[in-house]
Amino acid sequence: MENVVQKKRILSGIQPSGDLTLGSYLGAIKNWAALADEYDCYYMLADMHTITVRQVPADLRRHTLTQVAAYIASGLDPEKNVLFVQSHVPAHAQLGWVLDCYTMFGELSRMTQFKDKSAKNADNINAGLFTYPALMAADILLYQADLVPVGHDQKQHVEICRDIANRFNGIYGDVFKIPEPYIPQVGARVMSLTSPENKMSKSDRDQNGCVYMLEKPEDIMRKFKKAVTDSDACVRFDPAGKPGVSNLMQIYSVATGKSFETIEAEFDGRGYGDFKKAVGESVVELLRPIREETERLLADKAYLESVYRAGAEKASYVANRTVSKVYKKVGFLAR
Repeated sequence: MENVVQKKRILSGIQPSGDLTLGSYLGAIKNWAALADEYDCYYMLADMHTITVRQVPADLRRHTLTQVAAYIASGLDPEKNVLFVQSHVPAHAQLGWVLDCYTMFGELSRMTQFKDKSAKNADNINAGLFTYPALMAADILLYQADLVPVGHDQKQHVEICRDIANRFNGIYGDVFKIPEPYIPQVGARVMSLTSPENKMSKSDRDQNGCVYMLEKPEDIMRKFKKAVTDSDACVRFDPAGKPGVSNLMQIYSVATGKSFETIEAEFDGRGYGDFKKAVGESVVELLRPIREETERLLADKAYLESVYRAGAEKASYVANRTVSKVYKKVGFLAR
């Protein structure tokens, strides 16, 4: 018999805390679709992480279902990728608690995202907000993932995950695979249209800075026309000196496949008005088929349910094997 080469496994997830942004699409989801042939891909909707900040329950359910549909509409074939909702796989909470007990207080208090979110939610600095990196480590380690696609700002989470896994392995032997961060080259960081020094985020107070994947074309065009540039009137890629223009160039490059040199030549001697209109139109056309397919899928709730149920079954099969191994190692009595 010939040897079957085991594909490397990738795990990633996005919180269904609001509508997916252009940043989520260009920075993550668009790249995910291309990985299915080469890797064994698991993509979760991280709803357990979402409740570290107060949510309206009906909105959370709606956003979760919409996100499942948007994943599929973006090219994540459920036959080739495991798409699942985190809370549908109890093993996340089970391993999360065990890893809480192997994660140090000092490590958690150094996490930049805890500081950021605490500042934004001063009236709700809960224990989950503090310990969520242990749950995130559980998310990754449950599936013995080789690679975790992350933006540059998320590398700290993979690092603490590696530290926890190495600590556990150091005590109990070779239990967890040590994951590596997987950082795509282009489009990894899409910045706000109104404050290009900040990452585009659905929690941004200025909604003109954030474009959503399922937004109406006229709203997308309006936001790009208002996008911050500079007084230089020259389309040139210079992230430090021209952050607004460089962000728009990056978006246009990923949306059209054109290089920065081609874009600079295309708008040589033309004003920012033309440039912003072209970027807006390229984004509208990029997102149009995804929006239409998402709406079509949302009308077929039974199909979406069959996808996330099958995903939870496949994910649970892998996750439960890891939990059984961990429970045995730490000395829990078998049921």
